[in-house]
Amino acid sequence: MRALHFDCFSGISGDMTLGALIDAGADLAAIRAGLDSLGLPIKVEVERVRKGGFAATRVFIDAPEETEHRHLPDIEEILGKGALNGTQRDLALRIFRRLAEAEAAVHGMPIERVHFHEVGALDSIADIAGVAIALDTLGVERITSRSVPTGVGTVKCAHGVMPIPTPATALLLKGAPLAASTIKAELTTPTGAAILATVVQEWVESPVMTVRAIGVGAGTKDFLDQPNVLRVFVGEVEGGTSAERDQVWVLETNLDDVPGEVVGFCVEELFAAGALDVYTVAIGMKKNRPGVLLGVIAALADVEAMETILFRQTGTFGVRRHKADRAKLRREAVTVSTPWGEVKAKRGWRAGLDILTPEYEDCARVARANDVTLREVYDAVRSRATPAR
Repeated sequence: MRALHFDCFSGISGDMTLGALIDAGADLAAIRAGLDSLGLPIKVEVERVRKGGFAATRVFIDAPEETEHRHLPDIEEILGKGALNGTQRDLALRIFRRLAEAEAAVHGMPIERVHFHEVGALDSIADIAGVAIALDTLGVERITSRSVPTGVGTVKCAHGVMPIPTPATALLLKGAPLAASTIKAELTTPTGAAILATVVQEWVESPVMTVRAIGVGAGTKDFLDQPNVLRVFVGEVEGGTSAERDQVWVLETNLDDVPGEVVGFCVEELFAAGALDVYTVAIGMKKNRPGVLLGVIAALADVEAMETILFRQTGTFGVRRHKADRAKLRREAVTVSTPWGEVKAKRGWRAGLDILTPEYEDCARVARANDVTLREVYDAVRSRATPAR
């Protein structure tokens, strides 16, 4: 399984993450093309620099200064207009939603009314969208991170002078192991914390992995005591069997007084917040009422967020939860050549089993552009695929 590990010994920010991923081999051309498609007045500049005596990749987003602040719907509209694929857009939206949830909790207001200050600026939009594209092009399926140093002291932000970590950063890192630091600076920004909170599946100081590439991303500041860089390791990790295994949480609630459109909206919110899967089952309830069983499969780090959405959107009075062991196929992202161009797909395999699933969004794009049926595109992808390694 292809894996990535964040070695954030000097903290993490959006531009550091993007620089490290590019340095590790992420497709810079794809990142530029994806950001260009957003229609924003931004330009991505990438250069090799030295930080504390070490070579690193620095990313700078050249963008005009703005006076207006954006809300979450504004960010979602921008990302929706771009030519990002489904995986990239979903991850970028999930990172921004994590930020919005943290800001909403800190300021005590609905998520839709939260003003994105620094993280709603053009450069931050580019950083987050760029990271989503970069992770997709690297094809990683498992992401881990070491403990996170936040720095000490205070930092000046849109709401005045705040302690480090700022309230939003602290909330985003809830449940993550923090590392001690004596550096009087904001080592971990809200954007960096949101990236970790969204993508990290396990917190481990040093994972067991075969390293294939190392990326080093440069931060803006210079410190006397340590290099201000973020390292990422990309490589492979082996499971004990040909089928990968992990643990997930299953959340369920029974609903008999909720309109169908509310259930549908709740399903969309759950997926946007990072649910692994959401399902509904028709059930019979007390007093002979027809009802709906609404279920969610989620990672441990997302359980509280999922429960909050269920309570808030459906008005249910109770949510059941239980932990489940999950067997998974080994998997990889592949690109298949068809008569109408390349199409993305996912391949899963174990001993004696090989499954290829075309990516719907990519297939739909090809079908519309070439006036062919979706079924034709699916058949072409499956017939031209090569066996798994």
